[in-house]
Amino acid sequence: MTQYMITYLGGNQPATPEEGKQHFAKYMQWLASLGSAAVSPANPLKATCVMHPDGQVTEGGMTGMSGFTLIEAESMDAAQAMAKDCPFLEIGGSLEISELIKMPKPDY
Repeated sequence: MTQYMITYLGGNQPATPEEGKQHFAKYMQWLASLGSAAVSPANPLKATCVMHPDGQVTEGGMTGMSGFTLIEAESMDAAQAMAKDCPFLEIGGSLEISELIKMPKPDY
């Protein structure tokens, strides 16, 4: 089966701690609904920096990526069907879905 990465982009922060708890509960329910298709379900990112071609490093990201989930699906259409119910969309976020390509391991 093919692996896909669902990348979380943007999204609004919860207005209150209670709103945050409610959203997190919905998110966890959605992840549970994916069952074994969720290969690596919750991977939030923090302390992002960008390394530029000249070697300069700047704080913060360029894409607004806040995390990712790895899933297995039969096709891109199936991956999109899984992603469409993600509660991240309810908070103004977008999802980028990418097929992962298996690369050979380098010989050392």
